[in-house]
Amino acid sequence: MKMDADYSRATDGATGATLTVLGLETSCDETAASVVRLSAAGAEVLSSVIHSQIDDHAAYGGVVPEIAARSHVEMIDGVTRRAMSEAGLDWSALDGVAATAGPGLVGGVMVGLSYGKAAALARGLPLIAVNHLEGHAVSARLGAETTYPFLLLLVSGGHCQLLEVRGIGDMSRLGTTIDDAAGEAFDKIAKAMGLGYPGGPALEKLAASGDGSRFELPRALLGRKDCDFSFSGLKTAASRLAQTCETQQDRADLADAVQKAIARQLAERTERAMKDYAEAHPELADGALKQPSAAREAVGRKLFVVAGGVAANKTIRRTLEDLATKHGFAFLAPPMAYCTDNAAMIALAGAERLEKGLTSDIDVAARPRWPLDETRASVDPVHKKTGRKGAKA
Repeated sequence: MKMDADYSRATDGATGATLTVLGLETSCDETAASVVRLSAAGAEVLSSVIHSQIDDHAAYGGVVPEIAARSHVEMIDGVTRRAMSEAGLDWSALDGVAATAGPGLVGGVMVGLSYGKAAALARGLPLIAVNHLEGHAVSARLGAETTYPFLLLLVSGGHCQLLEVRGIGDMSRLGTTIDDAAGEAFDKIAKAMGLGYPGGPALEKLAASGDGSRFELPRALLGRKDCDFSFSGLKTAASRLAQTCETQQDRADLADAVQKAIARQLAERTERAMKDYAEAHPELADGALKQPSAAREAVGRKLFVVAGGVAANKTIRRTLEDLATKHGFAFLAPPMAYCTDNAAMIALAGAERLEKGLTSDIDVAARPRWPLDETRASVDPVHKKTGRKGAKA
């Protein structure tokens, strides 16, 4: 599915050219700017600056959209100036400006997108509106010369999807969550356990000293033959069990059980997707490569990429890496710095689009929802009542 509704082909593309792009990211609670240079040798991150709002939201146990948007307004100019300074470039060295245009908290998305529009207009540069999820999809290419196509598990606080990625703007949904995302389950269970915000990293740290065998948690969608996910039942059951925990060891044991349950479901659904992907691509050879430096050797081989904030969880990463080896897939994940929200991935996605000659009109709108596979989201929506915001996945 070609995701080209908001793009125009202003040129014939610049394949093979070196492109330097400023990326802006404001979809949630990080204000980020980055300069990335894309050449035949791959992607080089010249700067990556992130202002986190964790302290602003910690007292509320989650992100407050109004607070997030106001912080973006206050920080976007300074963060961008710092990114340009650390890259050692002036605006004349840029070939384009890329900004997240959705999905996300629309008040925050509007801040970064509006700043990107102003910068592009003022400097006479092309604007590239980037799907935040597409940024995650290409983020592994920030650490290695990753080739298309590949099977992708995109797992974050707001999204959990399996996709076949054939290239920038050319992705098909194989499975998605029918309710909550894995990262959302991590955060809400952690909140129920009194671990604070952000909950995912705190729960992972606590799980290291736990024995999850003490607790039995529900397993979702066992009778279904598709690649969809569901974490709402696990979230509810674990939150109730959290109320029965009396000691720190009880909480550690529950944290370990939760982490293993989430890893298990991710692995079960991914295994189905791997089998389907292998059957659909008999021309791809086995290639159980583990080191990012060996990614170039994965050309013509089956490649599995995991991206998104939950990809930073070591237990989940190890589980998925073992699964990839079992099924003959090369395994690749972004460097830890690019798993969570960042602007380097937005700059790279923008550079890849610019390389194909795809730019955005200056009146492009911010979108709270923006599926990567818009065709399937329209004809086969996971969430039937989408309202005016559009299909979610």
